[in-house]
Amino acid sequence: MIGGFIVVIAVIYLLRLFNLQVADSKYKEYADSNAFLRKAVYPSRGIIYDRDGRLVVYNQPAYDVMMIPRDVKDFDTLDFCRAVGITRDELVKRFDEMRDRRRNPGYSSYSPQRLLTHLTAEDYGRLQEKLYRFPGFYIQKRILREYNYKAGANVLGNIREVNQKDIDKDEYYKPGDYVGDIGIEHTYEHFLRGTKGVEVLMRDALGRIQGRYEEGALDRDAVAGKNIKLSLNIELQQYAESLMVNKKGAVVAIEPSTGEILCLVSAPTYDPSLLIGRERGNNYNKMMRDLDKPLFNRAIQATYPPGSTFKPTQGLILLEEGIINTGTMFPCSHGFISGGLRVGCHGHGSPLPLKPALQTSCNAYFCWGFKAMIDKRGRYGSSANAFDIWKKHMVSMGYGYKLGIDLPGEYRGFIPNVEFYNKAYGDGHWSANTIISVAIGQGEILATPLQIANLAATIANRGHYVTPHVVKEIQDTVVPAEYLKVNTPTIASHWYNDIAEGMRMAVTGGTCRVANLTDIEVCGKTGTAQNPHGRDHSAFMGFAPYQNPKIAVAVYVENAGFGATFGVPIGALVMERYLRGYIPDDRKYLEERMLHSNTIQFAGTKKH
Repeated sequence: MIGGFIVVIAVIYLLRLFNLQVADSKYKEYADSNAFLRKAVYPSRGIIYDRDGRLVVYNQPAYDVMMIPRDVKDFDTLDFCRAVGITRDELVKRFDEMRDRRRNPGYSSYSPQRLLTHLTAEDYGRLQEKLYRFPGFYIQKRILREYNYKAGANVLGNIREVNQKDIDKDEYYKPGDYVGDIGIEHTYEHFLRGTKGVEVLMRDALGRIQGRYEEGALDRDAVAGKNIKLSLNIELQQYAESLMVNKKGAVVAIEPSTGEILCLVSAPTYDPSLLIGRERGNNYNKMMRDLDKPLFNRAIQATYPPGSTFKPTQGLILLEEGIINTGTMFPCSHGFISGGLRVGCHGHGSPLPLKPALQTSCNAYFCWGFKAMIDKRGRYGSSANAFDIWKKHMVSMGYGYKLGIDLPGEYRGFIPNVEFYNKAYGDGHWSANTIISVAIGQGEILATPLQIANLAATIANRGHYVTPHVVKEIQDTVVPAEYLKVNTPTIASHWYNDIAEGMRMAVTGGTCRVANLTDIEVCGKTGTAQNPHGRDHSAFMGFAPYQNPKIAVAVYVENAGFGATFGVPIGALVMERYLRGYIPDDRKYLEERMLHSNTIQFAGTKKH
């Protein structure tokens, strides 16, 4: 028994020694920290250019005051505070926050802790001269973003300090590091951030730095992040944002052949430089409280009824399903009237076929066509089966699900399914008349401006689209394949020619006349989307030129009334500015009207 007891005690000691010396690295770290100081060397973050090589985002040096708590001796706090430009109370508060393990879970008196961030160049200079008076403190050089243009904030994103969730998710990050937050700074973080280096410094018995360990044999150089070229034309982005001042909504422009986004505007927007430096937190909180939601990316997150911009999809489905041909005519006596149901319309010729229906944006035509399909039980068996086929066509054209843009936070919009209507009206107790408003992009239908622009790009391409994306090139590597996928809807390509011709007629003699240019063949479709919460929304989608299109555009202006009032002029100006590089004198009046108009007053909110 005595021998067994001795063996048990010996085993316990051995296990404890193994845990201390091998399994648990804490004591090794303590020992190493007595002999060495490992200073992180932060890499230069990748620089961002626009599609034409204009510098958009670059780096500027920033300085943080770091300290190793166990090495800090008594020091003149007043002198220190004067050097870094803070009060003694602020210094005490920062010490308390640093030691609070709830706020700073990684706190250790043996490891470097960040005390102050973003020293100005003047503060840095003053402190550097006096640093020898403050043992345990040192200055860590970091990188802050700088912006050449006050544009594209919701696309570019920003960088912020990591939180515990970031640290737990990726061992690359340590407390005090920065990470991409929203926009491409987030999506392409692993390309932009680079690789941290390390500098190993040797201490003496009193903890004083004696120089590099083994002449830098264990040092590791930082590797700069990869530069990125955007698909955005930053000058077009600036221009489109200027047209949307004092308005709520979005503008999205795409190069149809590549899926590259030329501009992506969310309005109201903000200056990206507001989210850098010491005032980042205050500015962020102000924008979070702003009722106009400048941080909300309406281009990919707002879901709106698409209104009449939806009608080309209806024409394509009806043609594909053989419900109509280009000569099929439907009546319109100022609207659609069936079984006591009425959907209003405006004055135009009647009856009329598909292309003039697109030209005049006839509600009745697409309601009759939708009814002819959904109620065609002899072919589909039931309204539910017909609607299921209708929805599959819609999804194939990019509606109802995320398109997969390389920006975080994209919303899917909404295309209802059979189960939705069965739950609302009862299984088999609904028909085309019950849900007729979806035929004209109303009712339950919701879409993002990006999805509407993508439809314009699909028609421009005559039957396919490339997943929209905002990054064109990545230094020394390729853009991930999922952002470059070619997608083909379930609609035969030849039907798109008829829809494109109808959209061309809408510009030359229909609802989009403001977009008619003498030497550029523009195709377009207006949308006046009913809004149950107030004034109607103004929408437009189109592309140009008619043959070999270079740009597809969607514009959505909240509470702005008819599509021709704001949607069409803004869309036309964006296309013209991109294709010409300027707005001619005879159209300056239109530009001035859009630049100085105000529709945000109708949205029921105000700036704070």
